[in-house]
Formats: sequence, structure tokens, C-alpha cells
Amino acid sequence: MIDNPLEQNLSALYREMDWLHSVVNQVICNYLKHEGHENHWFELAPPDVERDQSAYEDLVLEWELDTFERLALALAMAPAIKPEVLDILFGVNQLIDRGFSEFGGVSDKAFGGFLPTGQTLNFLIAGNNPPWRVYVDRLLSTRHRFMAEQVTELLQADPALPHWAGVYKITEHWLSYLLTGNHVQPELSTSFPAHALETPHQWHDLVLDYSVMKRVDEIRAWLSYGQVLMTDWQLGRKVKPGYRAVFFGPPGTGKTMTAALLAKVTEREIYRVDLSMVVSKYIGETEKNLSRVFDVASYKDWILFFDEADSLFGKRTATSSSNDRHANQLTGYLLQRIEDFPGTVILATNLRANMDEAFTRRFQNMVQFTIPGPQERLKLWQNAFEQVCDLADDVNLQRIAHDFELAGGQIINILRQCALQAIRRDERVVYQADLLESIRQEFQKDNKTINITGMEHMR
Repeated sequence: MIDNPLEQNLSALYREMDWLHSVVNQVICNYLKHEGHENHWFELAPPDVERDQSAYEDLVLEWELDTFERLALALAMAPAIKPEVLDILFGVNQLIDRGFSEFGGVSDKAFGGFLPTGQTLNFLIAGNNPPWRVYVDRLLSTRHRFMAEQVTELLQADPALPHWAGVYKITEHWLSYLLTGNHVQPELSTSFPAHALETPHQWHDLVLDYSVMKRVDEIRAWLSYGQVLMTDWQLGRKVKPGYRAVFFGPPGTGKTMTAALLAKVTEREIYRVDLSMVVSKYIGETEKNLSRVFDVASYKDWILFFDEADSLFGKRTATSSSNDRHANQLTGYLLQRIEDFPGTVILATNLRANMDEAFTRRFQNMVQFTIPGPQERLKLWQNAFEQVCDLADDVNLQRIAHDFELAGGQIINILRQCALQAIRRDERVVYQADLLESIRQEFQKDNKTINITGMEHMR
């Protein structure tokens, strides 16, 4: 138990800064052949870490960070924790009376300290050992866990400059975590075009046809026991990791709710990919945006949920133009990323016919969500009004469930409309007339009409 989390988190980070300071000095000593240059920075062991002592130490142990990774992380957070440890990198090359270009780094009048760049990281690791550049390439790759989970970032430099000229820094939410020990969810942005999907419902609120629920239970079983099958049963020797499912059916039939509940009952996080932020008119940008999501999720036990997936995973067309070729290349790219993703992916679409067969035949489960039958509709009506409104004596839910073919989402819309009517009357009672009028309005959305004359008092 940590008595003072902030103090102990800071102490751990300051110890890491002291080690970074020693490393920087030794690297420069090696590079400039100063006294003691025969020693190597790699011989300077990073501080020992223990479990449950600080957020940083827990991260080192949980992620099994090696010396190169710890050095990279320390460098990225130095300007925010202890900027003076990098001041020595402001040194002047006496031969040309200017800074050492190989040190990288930039400065800013508002900050005054040395801001490390990708080149700075390369100098510290590989300045005296050029073959070690491969470790730098790995650390700055978008597939590395630091980059994938947005722990560190290499800011984009001017297009005319080398890629490594960008500032190398720790992201704000990870710096906050290392200081406070409190995690925050990734924020929806162009660098992470997805957001957490949550639901207030419980599993018993899920009302589906028996055959549909049977297929959904198969997914739940995989989420519960898939890891055991892949490792203990050695199924991983025969099949690729991960699980892929398609939910298809009319709007409002429970596709999104089911995905959210699968995550909830298996204690996982589910992220809904925001297609408007993913799809770009520029060739290559859509793949880049999607790659960020897959890279982050590959290190997490997340479910990725793509709604209206046919807009991204639609049928490939004849290549009659460059746009067609690009669309087909995108489809192929998505197929490959999904096949290689070790987690669970759920695609949702209103029309299965819009999906490319190359996708559907590679999915483990195709679940068709249908408009609920009379018995399912009755349960949905009962669940909707429970603990929200009181039903008047003239309400015949069983008759309404039998006569009106409505999806769960539509029933919730009707509940909202009825509740508004009741509260305007300063009461909680909903009458048969309220229900029928709200049903009529819901049908009008689809240009459908119903005859409610004489039905207000049906029993």
C-alpha cells in the first residue's frame, strides 16, 4: 500500500532522472573521448524497482521494460520532470562554434530548456555504437508499445526536415498517470479515432430471439475461455489468435447494445471506431488512422466495434479508375489487419449484402439480428417502462406487442415520448392513448401509417 502516492511517484521519477543524467554525461564523455571515455553508459544500471512502490515502477515491471526502453521513457519525460539533466546537451562544438548537430534537440524561448528529438534518442543509444540504431528504430516505430499506446510521441517536424527532427516527448495523459497513478481513457482524436462504448444495461436486459442469443453466447464463451483454449489446449498452434464477428440486421435490433454488454459481462473495454475520423480523402491516410487504433488495441484486451461497417468494409468494385483501385487496396488492408489482430473485432451493418465476401467468409460468427417477435417485444415493453412510468389500467401491453412490429430501439424512443407527455401533465402515468400516439409517430419516421381509431380502449 502506497501511503503518499504523489510523493513516492515523484521520488521514483527523480531517481530515473538522476540515472538519465549519468547516462547523458557518460555518452558525451565517450563521444568526445574525455577522461573516463573507456567506460560505457550501458554499464550504468538503472535504479532498482519494486512492486507497489510507484506507478512508474509498476509500469517497468508489468511491461518488462529493458534498459533501452527505460532510457527512451526517461528522455521523453525529462523536460517535464527535471529539465536541467539535459542542459549539458547545449554544449558548443569548438570546431564550428555552434551546437552539436548530432545531439539533436530544439529550444524554445518560453521554455528555455533542451527539448529532445528523435535524433537525441539516437545519439544517446547509438552515437557511440552505430549498429544500435536498430534499437532506436524499434523505439520510434508506431508498432512499439510506447507509440501504440501513446505513452510517447514523436511530433511531426517540418516536411523538409528529417523525420527524427521532431520533438520526442511523453504524452500528457501518461505523464499524469506516472505522477498520480490514475489512468484516463484515451481521448477521441485524429491520433486515436475511437471512444469507449458503455451501456447502463445488464445482461438480463438483452432480449433476443433464441437462435440469435445462441450465437451471441458463442461469442461470450470465446471471450471467457478463448485464452485457455489458445494456450492450455494449444489451439494457438492450429488457428490464428483473435475472434471476428459480424452483426447484421435492421437498425434498433440490439447490435450495439449486445456488443457493449459482451464487453461488460466479460470485464473488458470496448472501443467504437469513429468512422468519420478514420476515413480520409487522402490516399494512405485512412490506413494510417486505422493503424493507430489497431496498434493500441493489440496491447490491450479490448473489443473493437465498427458500426455501419459496410462504409469501410464494403464490396470491392471493378478497377475502372484510380479511386476504385484505392478503395480495393483499402479493403485488402483492412482484411489483413483484422486477420492479424489478436483481440476481438465486431463489425455491425444494417445490410449483410453490402459486405465484401472476402471479409465474411473469414469471420468466425455471423449473427443476424431480427425484428423481435411478439414475446420478445412484450419483454422489451415491460423492461422499458419498469421503474420509469406507471401504466394506466387501459394499457394492454400484450396486445400492443402482438399488433405492432417494433424493434427495441423504437420502443425506447416511444418510452421517451410517453414519459415527456406524462411529466407535462405532472404525473407518472402513461395511458393507452399516449402509447398509440407515440407508436404512430415512430412509424411515421419510416413513412408508415397505422389506423388508431377505436384502438385507444382495446383490452
